[in-house]
Amino acid sequence: MSRSLPLVTTADRRHRLGRRHRLAPSTRATTVAEAADAVVALHATDAATVFLSARARLLNCGPDTIEQALYEDVSLVRLLSMRNTLFAVSRECAPYVDSSTARAIALKERRSLLKHLAEDGQGLDAEWLADVEAAALAALDAHGPSTGSQLSAAVPALRQKITVGRGKKYEAETGVTTRVIRLLAADGRIRRDRPRGSWTSSQYRWVHTEPWAPVPAAEARAELARRWLYAYGPATEADLKWWTGWNLSDVRKALAAAGTEEVRLDDGGTALVAAADSGPKAAPEPWAALLPALDPSGMGWADRRFQLDPAHRTALFDYAGNIGPTVWWNGEIVGGWAQRADGEVVWKLLEDRGRAAERAVTAEAQRLARWVGDARVTPRFRTPLERELVG
Repeated sequence: MSRSLPLVTTADRRHRLGRRHRLAPSTRATTVAEAADAVVALHATDAATVFLSARARLLNCGPDTIEQALYEDVSLVRLLSMRNTLFAVSRECAPYVDSSTARAIALKERRSLLKHLAEDGQGLDAEWLADVEAAALAALDAHGPSTGSQLSAAVPALRQKITVGRGKKYEAETGVTTRVIRLLAADGRIRRDRPRGSWTSSQYRWVHTEPWAPVPAAEARAELARRWLYAYGPATEADLKWWTGWNLSDVRKALAAAGTEEVRLDDGGTALVAAADSGPKAAPEPWAALLPALDPSGMGWADRRFQLDPAHRTALFDYAGNIGPTVWWNGEIVGGWAQRADGEVVWKLLEDRGRAAERAVTAEAQRLARWVGDARVTPRFRTPLERELVG
C-alpha cells in the first residue's frame, strides 16, 4: 500500500532540483559538459537557450567558454533526439541519446524524404539521394565548415526543386538542401559548427563528422532513463514518456532495467526515484535563478505542479506548451523575465516570497545582464508574460 512507501515532500523535490540541476551557487559545475549532464540534455531549438542554461549552472564562464565546448573541444554536441527536438548533450552521453532516440528519428526522416521524392515524379530515388549526400560530404571535406547556402552553391544537385503535396491544398515547391542537411545531421554524419553571427544565431555552418558508435537500443534507453531519473526523480512513467517521446512499452522496460524505487508524494500520488534514492536530501543554501525559455528545469516533467502554481501556466507558457523565461526561488517558479531592446533585463514576480527573494532575484538579473552584454535575446517561442515585460 502507498502508506508504507517512503515519502518525498514537495520541499525535498525542490531541494533535489537546486542541487542536482546545479542551480544553487555552491553546486555549480566547472565544465560545460557537467552542466549538461546535470539535466541530461540542454534544449537547443533556440540557440540562446544552450548558452543561458549552461551559464545558470556554471562557475565563472562567459559565452566563449560554451563556444569552445561546442566548436573546439566538441565536449557538447547538438542532436535531433527526444520528442524530435534539438538537444545539446555531453560527448559521453551522446551515444546513448543517439542509439535510444536519434536513430529512430533519422530512419523516419529518410523514409519521409524518399516518399516525397517518389511522389514528385522526377525519377529521384534512394540512389540519387545517396549520390547527393556523398557530394555534400565531399564539398565539406574540400571547403571546410559551410552554411547551407554555401553547400548548395558547391553541390548543384542540392538546388533540385521538388513539389510536396502535389494536387493538395498544401502543395508547395521546395528545395532539397534543408531536407538533405537535416538528414545528414540526423544520421550523425555532419554536425553544427560556429554560426554566422553571435552565439544567439541559428545560421550554423556544418562540418563532416563520424557517426556515434552504436549501443544496443534497449541498453541505451536504460542508461538514458537512469540518468533522467537521477536528475528528475521523483517522476512518473508519464513524465519520462513525455520527455523522451518513447512508447509506453519502451519506457517501462527502460525504467525496469535502470532500477527504480516507488515513493509517495505529499499530494497523495506516487512516483519513482532511482534505486536507493528515496531518502530526504539536505536543503541547499537559498538560491535564485533566471532561466531561459525551454530550460530543462522547467521542461523535464509533464506534471510540474511541485514547482509551479497551475494558475501561472498561462502567463509563462506558449500555446504549444513551451515554457518561457522564468524566475526561480528555491526550486519554485515564482515569475518571469525578459530582455528589452536596450539590453535591460526586466522581471516580474507572480508570487511574493519576501524581501530576501526579491534581493536575490535583483542580483541575478544584474548578473545575467552583465553576462549577456551587447547580445540581445528574444525567445523563439514567446509567452504572454515575456511579451508584457518587453512592452
